[in-house]
Amino acid sequence: MSPSSRRSRILDLALPIIGGMVSQNVLNLVDTLMVSRLGDAALAGVGLGSFANFMCTAFITGLSAGVQAMSARRLGEGRASEQAVPLNGGLLLALVLGVPMFIALFASVPAWFPLLASDAAVRAEGEPYLQARLAGLVAIGMNFSFRGYFNGVNQSRLYMRTLVVMHVTNVVVSYVLIFGSLGAPALGATGAGLGSAIATWVGTLTYVTLSLRHARAAGFLRGLPDLSTTKTMLRLSVPAGLQQLFFAAGMTALFAIIGRVGTRELAASNVLINLLLVALLPAMGFGLASASLVAQALGRGDQGDARRWAWEVVRIAVVAISALALPALLVPDLVLGLFLTDTETLALARWPLRIIALGMPLEALGIVLMLSMQGAGDTRTVLLVSVGLQWIVLLPAVYLVGPVLGYGLLGIWLTQAVYRLVQSGLFAVLWSRGHWAAVRV
Repeated sequence: MSPSSRRSRILDLALPIIGGMVSQNVLNLVDTLMVSRLGDAALAGVGLGSFANFMCTAFITGLSAGVQAMSARRLGEGRASEQAVPLNGGLLLALVLGVPMFIALFASVPAWFPLLASDAAVRAEGEPYLQARLAGLVAIGMNFSFRGYFNGVNQSRLYMRTLVVMHVTNVVVSYVLIFGSLGAPALGATGAGLGSAIATWVGTLTYVTLSLRHARAAGFLRGLPDLSTTKTMLRLSVPAGLQQLFFAAGMTALFAIIGRVGTRELAASNVLINLLLVALLPAMGFGLASASLVAQALGRGDQGDARRWAWEVVRIAVVAISALALPALLVPDLVLGLFLTDTETLALARWPLRIIALGMPLEALGIVLMLSMQGAGDTRTVLLVSVGLQWIVLLPAVYLVGPVLGYGLLGIWLTQAVYRLVQSGLFAVLWSRGHWAAVRV
């Protein structure tokens, strides 16, 4: 393929993924905007509850990595009638794992959520919000399996279409339930959680409808994977799920550490994280596209092409993310002022946002190569690098810099920036070495 043809293929696969993921976080920002009108305690409680929900659902989202790697590899091997068999297995695992997880987590929230929030007002907002969000846990597992399949077989437009439906539903339903419109009770922050759970199930129904139309010939709902395929799927999905679990738990711990610095800092960090994701979700979209291209190349037995695809995606992603970072770097008050009405909270967030913006291009590099390694099936290495750096280096350093030494929010985000840059550099080295090419899928 010519360089222009390769760029076109990257963009054809990545842009629908990016569109769906950006729609997801833009609408999350709309939720944050609505909840911010309820005060700092509600904003902090929803922020902490969101990351606790991420932690609770993280393991089951790892199913996406197994489904995508195997479906893309089957496409590269020319086994079109078997492409959706890994999806069938992912949906079954989401149901079998998700139902008991939901029951146990919902019942235990009042016992462990107070460990994350020392402020009683924050706990009062965050606990019911989290319990409402958990009602969508099984649907999240299924949706990530569908996402892995559609991205893996170059049908990312269907993934984008579903996300748009799901997140528009989220905004409308959340607004009604937060503020009590159309005769509904005004549930405040809990309404935002219910809106998100309802929208997640709407997304599942949309995925099923699209799959019956577009994936039946590939084996959708026509059989389960055999024992060998199931073992391979678990070998790929379990490390990816554990990586997501530890990452989410680490982010939740980070929020808990920031909460020890102050509620104002916690509210500011909720906005900062959401703004960060607006820019980094496109990097994840490019990374998911790279994962599919890498897996398909490996399915054809072309390791050199797999290596080239990842670096070509990196170049495009770094340019795109650099452009997205400019407003946060140059006019941070304009960006933050949409979400923070308290002048002191805004002042706390100003320089951390600039630090985030400066580090985003190199972080995009790390994200693309990390997801490329997952696409190749090297989920175990991704697990070891991600968990090791986050839990052994980042969290102890943040606790020392913040609550112990008192450098506040600015010191915490400087520490976070250094950790992200180190992680990106390490993934670049690991990709260059090429051990991922030897993983069997």
